[in-house]
Amino acid sequence: MSLKIRLARGGAKKKPFYSIVVADSRSPRDGRFIEKVGTYNPILTDEDKRVVLKLDRIQDWISKGAQPTDRVARFLDKAGVLKRDAKTNPQKAAPGKKMQERAAEKAAKAAAPADAGAEG
Repeated sequence: MSLKIRLARGGAKKKPFYSIVVADSRSPRDGRFIEKVGTYNPILTDEDKRVVLKLDRIQDWISKGAQPTDRVARFLDKAGVLKRDAKTNPQKAAPGKKMQERAAEKAAKAAAPADAGAEG
């Protein structure tokens, strides 16, 4: 059984509230879970109250093999429980194929009048 420490959504429409739970990876997001180990309220402005974690229980579950999801790993890194390496994807910021073609055409048009003006 592979365990995940993940968010389970609650709250009303447009007012999210998340429980941080330990669950079997096969169970649904808001479905069955083993233990509730914290809460996350993204609407709060106070950083201390936004994320509440039961650190001793989380460390216990991690020692038993539970894997935190990326968002929960960010919370644990900020709390100093788990070291998380920053992920980088330099290709994600690169423009798409069509945009690169348009940029090449624009550069060619900009270069053509400058060459014509230099000849005359």
